[in-house]
Amino acid sequence: MSTRSVIFKKITTDKSVSVYMGKRDFVDNVNSVEPVDGVLLIDPGALDGRKAFVTLSCTFRYGRDDMDVMGIVFRREIYVSTRQVYPPLLDREQAVHTKIQGKLLRKLGDNAYPFFFEFPDNLPCSVGLQPGPNDSGKQCAVEFEIKAFSAESQDAKIRKRSAVKLMLRKVQYAPETDEPVEPVTRSRDFVTADKPLHLEVTLEKDTFYHGEAINVNVSVTNNSNKNIKNIIVSVDQVSTVVLYCNDSYVKSVATKDSGDAVSTGASLQKVYTLLPLLANNKERRGIALDGKLKHEDTNLASSSLIKEGVLKEVMGILVTYRVMVKLIIGGLMGSSEHGLEVPFKLMHPKPDAARESEPEEELVFEEFKRSNMKGMKADNDEDDGNVSGGDDMAPKEK
Repeated sequence: MSTRSVIFKKITTDKSVSVYMGKRDFVDNVNSVEPVDGVLLIDPGALDGRKAFVTLSCTFRYGRDDMDVMGIVFRREIYVSTRQVYPPLLDREQAVHTKIQGKLLRKLGDNAYPFFFEFPDNLPCSVGLQPGPNDSGKQCAVEFEIKAFSAESQDAKIRKRSAVKLMLRKVQYAPETDEPVEPVTRSRDFVTADKPLHLEVTLEKDTFYHGEAINVNVSVTNNSNKNIKNIIVSVDQVSTVVLYCNDSYVKSVATKDSGDAVSTGASLQKVYTLLPLLANNKERRGIALDGKLKHEDTNLASSSLIKEGVLKEVMGILVTYRVMVKLIIGGLMGSSEHGLEVPFKLMHPKPDAARESEPEEELVFEEFKRSNMKGMKADNDEDDGNVSGGDDMAPKEK
C-alpha cells in the first residue's frame, strides 16, 4: 500500500511560472535551520523571453499598512535573497537535489528546475500578535514568504500577473533536556510580625507542550500575623516587540482564582492545574500566536529560543512564558500582594523520527486558489491563496 505526500502548488495568473514545494514548515534547531527547497516549472512560451526567479524573504510588520505615514514605514524586510532559476546558472543534472526535488523533477519533466535557500542563523521564527475583533489590515507579525516571478531581469518591475507567493513558517521544537527543576521560593517580612510569610512554587518540568496541562505545586507557610484571603495562579505570556521599539505585552492566557485562604499560623500545600490554550483567548487583542497560514489553525506562540551571540534586536518579537502565583493579603489598611513568578517554555514536541522519514512514493498536488476557501472570492489579489495576515485574520464578532 503506497502512502501519499502532499505537494503544495501555485501558478501565476499568466501561467508562465508554477512553484512546487513539499512542505512549508521549516525547523530552526537553534544552531542550524532546515533549508528551503522546491521546484519551479516554467512555460517557455508564456515566458516570452523573460527569466524566472525565486525570492525568500523575512518581513517584520509593526501595525497596519495605513500607518505608513510621515515617511515612517512600519514594515521592514529583515532578510531578502533572490535566485535566478531560469535560465539555470548551473546544469540541472549536476546540481545537488533533495529527495523530494528529485522526485518532482522526474515527474514534471524537462521544464522543471530546482531552487534552494539556506536561512541565516540569526532570523526570528514566525510569530504574530492577534488582532482584536474590530481590527482590520495586517497584524504585527514576523512572516516568511517564497515569491516566484518572471521578469526581464531581477531588478525589473514585476507584473502582478507574473508573480505568485507562498507563505512559509519557521518553527522551533522543544529541546531534549533532563535538567531537574528547582523550586522557586520567596519570603516576606512584616514590621508587626516576628516571622515571615513563606511561598514556594515548583513546576514538574521546564518545558511544556502546547495543549498540555501545567501542574503548579504551591506551598504556603504563613507565620506572619496577616491573613491570606486568596491565591491566584496564572500563566502569563510576555511578548516583547524588539524591532522599532521595546514594547512588552503581558497577557494571562490561563488563570485560576482559587479563593483559597491561609490564616495566621497556618500552612497550605496544593497543586493547581492550568491549561493555556488559544481556544480560550480567541478574541483577545495582542496575544502572540505562532505563524499562521490562512487555511490552517494555529496556537499560542512558542517560546523564543535564541542562539548565543545573536542580537535580540533583529528577532522581531520575543515570546516568553511564566507561571505567576499571587497571594492576596488582607489587613486593616487594605489588601496587598505577595507574588512569585516561575519561567518555563511552551513549545511543540519534536516530531517522531518515523514522521521525518524519506518522502512517500505517491505525490499529491494541492493547488491554492481563493475560490477554494470558504467565504473568499476568487481574484488576483497579491495576497492570493495561503498568504497569512489581512482582514480574515481577525476573529469575527459573535
